Amino acid sequence: MPHSRSVYEQPLSERIRTFLRLEHLFAKAEHALKSIDPWSSRATLEAVIDIMAVLSRADLKKEIIKELERHATTLQGLSRNPNVDPGRLQDVLDTVKAQLGSLRADENSWGQELRDDELLSTVRQRSTITAGTCNFDLPALHYWLQASADQRVNDLQHWLRSYDLLNSSVSLCLKLVRESSIATQEVAPSGFFQRTLETSTPCQMIRVCLMDDARCFPEISAGKHRFTVRFMSPMATSDRPAQTNADVEFDLHCCII
Repeated sequence: MPHSRSVYEQPLSERIRTFLRLEHLFAKAEHALKSIDPWSSRATLEAVIDIMAVLSRADLKKEIIKELERHATTLQGLSRNPNVDPGRLQDVLDTVKAQLGSLRADENSWGQELRDDELLSTVRQRSTITAGTCNFDLPALHYWLQASADQRVNDLQHWLRSYDLLNSSVSLCLKLVRESSIATQEVAPSGFFQRTLETSTPCQMIRVCLMDDARCFPEISAGKHRFTVRFMSPMATSDRPAQTNADVEFDLHCCII
């Protein structure tokens, strides 16, 4: 039976960092939405509010279009490589072009309907305060949480549908990045590994894969010219982890597309 692996990712650009945060929030929302109790509905709602906050900081549609256009150019260049499966390459390129078409045709401002929603606006204003969404702070939220499970789920699904195109676009961008590299097997002597980055082909993400039974985790730091991985051995949660003295075998992905 194959051993499972844990994957640790380090984004190397602000764009990929934002995409990973959105992926995390969508996963949180979708997981919590599977349960129908009020606390799960609250968790889904909090994820929706956080997605709104991420969107308020940048023109993400423009950023995603730039990213997918870059991928399309890279993929078209690969067509001249004899080692690339032309059929699979064309399928991926068609997927990217179709997503670009949907993005360019979409004239809506993502989340505008949600920004105009009175309940969401009220919750969002209070969410910056620690425990600011308690029942006594927001009776309107308390009332909504007491509604039937069907009503709460329908509302949450409606709000999340406003971000369907954002969700699928971010998922596609990250899928392309993650699948752009072939893993290399590496060893970190005494838990330390360092590698120089090629400045001519910017790396988008570092991915470190460890066996689930490994008694350590990686701390990844990166700059423009190199990245470093230190494998840390956790002690008690009250103690600061220390770098392991053991040699650590791991799989490394440098996602350069």
